[in-house]
Amino acid sequence: MTKRLRLLAASLFALTMTSTMWLGCSDTLTDFTEIEVDDALVAELSSQLLKTTGNGAPNGAHFNLNLIGVSKDKSAAMDDNNGHRIFVKLYGNTKIYLAEGDDFDVLDANGTDGNGARFQLPNPDPDNDGMTVYSVYARPLGKWGGSGAITPCATAAGEDGVFDTVDDEEVCSMTVLTVERTKGKSHFQNVSKYLLYVNVDLDGDGVTERYNLFNDAMQDYLWSYDNQGLKLVQLRFYEESTDVTL
Repeated sequence: MTKRLRLLAASLFALTMTSTMWLGCSDTLTDFTEIEVDDALVAELSSQLLKTTGNGAPNGAHFNLNLIGVSKDKSAAMDDNNGHRIFVKLYGNTKIYLAEGDDFDVLDANGTDGNGARFQLPNPDPDNDGMTVYSVYARPLGKWGGSGAITPCATAAGEDGVFDTVDDEEVCSMTVLTVERTKGKSHFQNVSKYLLYVNVDLDGDGVTERYNLFNDAMQDYLWSYDNQGLKLVQLRFYEESTDVTL
């Protein structure tokens, strides 16, 4: 390990220690280069530094999706244009219908017309064990002000247990992602547990169950986006796991 890397690791180690215990006036650290740090700790700290960027998102390849709030509905056809943005209502509700596929893809970018937008993404947790196969991060951007709420929803079979019959009903997750653009720099946060699952009591026992997107227990999955003046929400999808049970 280089001297510079050891100094960085030692500095981080010292900062970590001071954040977890009280130090008396005589316990100040004056020379970080004298701290003994083994190679394993240096490697771990260096790895953690490389995993994240200054905006809170991980480093590495990702799919970027922008939800752009517009004040006027758009009339142009935006099917299969392979873009990275979806236009949503600046005020009001927009439906973003979700389709299962091997890759991320915008199938219909216009969420302001009568049939909503359409976005393709892989099944995030095929075993529904709470460990995702990819993660999604979100941050609000643009001029400060405005807020929004994104709720995963799906269609349940109803009392007869059969899909596509008259008692089918739309159910929405009890776990809702709320975003607000405040003053200052905006940072990404891991929102996988909010956007990749529908948390709902399907069997009526009073206990909320967790269902991954595209779980066979329901069909016609979507995100219901209630916007109150938020001009831009940026979503990033990374090939890394998140344990949503924590």
